[in-house]
Amino acid sequence: MNKFSWYEAKSVEDALQQVNSTVSEELYQHTNKATVFKSGGIDVFDWVKEGLLQPEKIVNIRNIPGLDKISYDQKKGLSIGSNVTLEEIASNPEIKNNYLALHQAVNHASTPQLRNISTLGGNIAQHNRCWYFRSVDHQCRRKGGDRCFARHSETGENENHAIIDNSSCVSVHASSISTALMAFNASVVIINSEGEKKIVSMDDFFVSPAKDIGMENILTAKELITEIILPAPSKNSRSAYIKEVARESYDWSLADVAVVVEVSGNTCRKASIVLGAAAPVPYRSLEAQQAIENKIINNDNAVAAAKAAMAIAKPLAKNGYKVPMFTSIIEQAILQTT
Repeated sequence: MNKFSWYEAKSVEDALQQVNSTVSEELYQHTNKATVFKSGGIDVFDWVKEGLLQPEKIVNIRNIPGLDKISYDQKKGLSIGSNVTLEEIASNPEIKNNYLALHQAVNHASTPQLRNISTLGGNIAQHNRCWYFRSVDHQCRRKGGDRCFARHSETGENENHAIIDNSSCVSVHASSISTALMAFNASVVIINSEGEKKIVSMDDFFVSPAKDIGMENILTAKELITEIILPAPSKNSRSAYIKEVARESYDWSLADVAVVVEVSGNTCRKASIVLGAAAPVPYRSLEAQQAIENKIINNDNAVAAAKAAMAIAKPLAKNGYKVPMFTSIIEQAILQTT
């Protein structure tokens, strides 16, 4: 681990002023020394310890006033500050009552100890999961190299990797909570160093490697997430979240799905279906949504929607098991909304 200075930010503006204007905003120039923001710090310090990130300065934004609030209004919806911990979200009764899939996703994320440290902003902005991408010894394509080590047909270890949108990079996004947030059509509030605020939908926050292999999300070096906003649910909305892991319930996701539907009787009038650990970004399955909308929610239609979602899957040499796994949990999640 390299030496670095530590700065306690007093406000969002104070934190952003610590960023050197000459720092490159290329996300994966890991050997460049720069200013790094830290809140919970779990993912940041993983990268620093591995030598993938060598900052000159770490700016602690964890204690900035006002970023640790949760507020809910029946008409306006839900606002969660970027420094709210996962445990605070998990224990919030209004989230459980009105955004059940989010409550379920947070309760299946990480361990109880880490949920008390990890913040929502840091969780959705964390780096993708791939052992080659997270190895200092492998200069993969996403880090500016000329190859994808996971994709190699004989030596590539890709059993946990993407089966959708995987032509450029086969890593998967690490935040299963983002799966639920996107299903609820959440938006991310971002402030830049000029004090300008922009509100970006979760669908537009993440950047597919097919569009830009050097970016995971739209954040630049001089921007911070301040809150996440979820619209108020309709009175006829229902939701469910399911996560599959290899070992214990707190393991990294092999496959997860969040389903939010608006119903009339037993008929789905509108659906929002998002898959996690299926692609390099949380993936909205328009195919599944279209297959279930304006249909009765029953076993046959749930199966049809799940199969529609997986019709575009292109599994790698060692992760073909994900196709039937996703088919099963999509079906289950849809049926759980009845």
